[in-house]
Amino acid sequence: MKKMTPADIDRRYGLEPVFEPGARDAGLEDFIELACPYCAESLVLPLDLSAGDQSYTEDCHVCCQPMAVSVTVDEAGRLKAVTARRGDD
Repeated sequence: MKKMTPADIDRRYGLEPVFEPGARDAGLEDFIELACPYCAESLVLPLDLSAGDQSYTEDCHVCCQPMAVSVTVDEAGRLKAVTARRGDD
């Protein structure tokens, strides 16, 4: 009998795909850790790299202040840079 992969099990039982560690492709959601420009608390933010370069406002999960987040992606869809600055500048 053929050994089933996680994707085979998901299809067989109608499950949603699960993130498998080590199975990273360009365009998958990525996570980045950065410091809040207000309170300097360390935050982990999800990034949708398939959206390309982007800028958006994200509230700090600790002090609730607005951060202006900028994401830069290279031609292959890989994360190039992330910056967070105060949203009141």
